[in-house]
Amino acid sequence: MPNIKSQKKRAITNLKENAAHKAQKSALKTSMKKVLTAVSAKDVEAAEKNLPAALSMIDKAVTNGTHHKNWAARQKSRLTKAVNSVK
Repeated sequence: MPNIKSQKKRAITNLKENAAHKAQKSALKTSMKKVLTAVSAKDVEAAEKNLPAALSMIDKAVTNGTHHKNWAARQKSRLTKAVNSVK
């Protein structure tokens, strides 16, 4: 356990930031899973409805530094390709 006041503050800040990042990653995975589930169920409407939200969350993850831009490009391409294959 830290003894210096600034270290104690930093430890608390790190816990909060870690929780926020975990929540963001979880929400991102959930939104991507919604699209892929709709695609596997051949539900075109649900897939097209959930795709913009998932793409937006992927872009936000890059902006916040949670994920790399190449990862985002790959995931966006993958999701879009999956939705287009159902049409």
